[in-house]
Amino acid sequence: MNESLNETALPVPEQKIPDAPQYGEATLSEILPSAAAALGVPGYDNALGFKPTKRVVVVMVDGLGWNQLKSHVGHAPYLRSLFAVGRKIGTGFPSTTATSLSSLATGVTPGEHGMLGYDVIDPARRRVVNQLGGWPGDLNPEAWQTRPTVFEKVAEHGIHVATVSIPMFAKSALTRASLRGPKFVAANQPMARARATHTVFETHRSALVYTYFNELDKTGHKFGVDSSQWRDTLEELDYVIKNLVSRLPEETTVLITGDHGMVDVPQSQRIDYSQYPELIEGVELTSGEPRGVQLTFAPETNEAGRLEVKRAWHREFGSKAWVLTRQEAIERGYFGPIIPEHAARLGDLMILAAESIAFYDGRRVAPMAFDMVGQHGSLTSGERYVPLLMHRTT
Repeated sequence: MNESLNETALPVPEQKIPDAPQYGEATLSEILPSAAAALGVPGYDNALGFKPTKRVVVVMVDGLGWNQLKSHVGHAPYLRSLFAVGRKIGTGFPSTTATSLSSLATGVTPGEHGMLGYDVIDPARRRVVNQLGGWPGDLNPEAWQTRPTVFEKVAEHGIHVATVSIPMFAKSALTRASLRGPKFVAANQPMARARATHTVFETHRSALVYTYFNELDKTGHKFGVDSSQWRDTLEELDYVIKNLVSRLPEETTVLITGDHGMVDVPQSQRIDYSQYPELIEGVELTSGEPRGVQLTFAPETNEAGRLEVKRAWHREFGSKAWVLTRQEAIERGYFGPIIPEHAARLGDLMILAAESIAFYDGRRVAPMAFDMVGQHGSLTSGERYVPLLMHRTT
């Protein structure tokens, strides 16, 4: 894979591309290190300024974006009570679950932990790896993501650490790669997860608990974030979270956040780019997200051919998407500091949705993928910003 495309030969139009996430200051990567510092664990920087505490619960609402909560906060009276003193933080890039949860758990940038998207490239075997649901049996998650998690370090300090989540995730590849360390407490229904969280704190004076809710994300993907179903799910989770918080012991710090926002993509803008031969000429592998496509060229595709594909994307979709090479994305700091072997997991060319549009490789995805309404993965504010809401029990 080439490190970059030489644009002096065939120039392409310049685009105004968003700034990189504020790594080290206000992203998901700073939450758990700051919480660990507040719990008295040495070696962590409290970048978010959390006050000293005996207990912490991180409530992760998958799919809860800052923009979406702000627009629908009337449907979430408990979260609204925290909204005025909450803050907006970034997800890192790409704005997708595998990357975001890895950044949260490890406390480092995507470039350092290497979980760089929904679909990524395994350069050693020239294949696509789905980091949520399509992990190859011969790929060891612990060897793929080698950074220790904050959970592991906190547990070494003698503080009880637990994950409260859905049973199917107990031994998933993502859990083994990036969420390892806590004792896994399985509970299917949202209120059952709230009760399980209470139980952990009833039996441990000092604890760090990660409680995960995926219901809002599922609803958003199916119906969109501007749907009555999404608002109903938000209302239900608001009630569950209020119940969870109201029964926690004194001196517990509650941190409520999301892993990404969402934007709704109309059916007419869900594009099968495999129907455009000029957009995939010389491309061997397609990866990434529908709103963050990554193209890996075959080794024999020469520089001129690669540049022509980039120009073709500009001609066809340059007004609706940002088109840049892997090296450009790295130099802009989108992934933070990046390890070379992790950079090789990225495609050579990236197409990042700037408007309500999504791109699919119809040769590779199932037909039902085109039914997805709410989507994420790109650099728009609707996708890349999430809330950090805080409450301290007294």
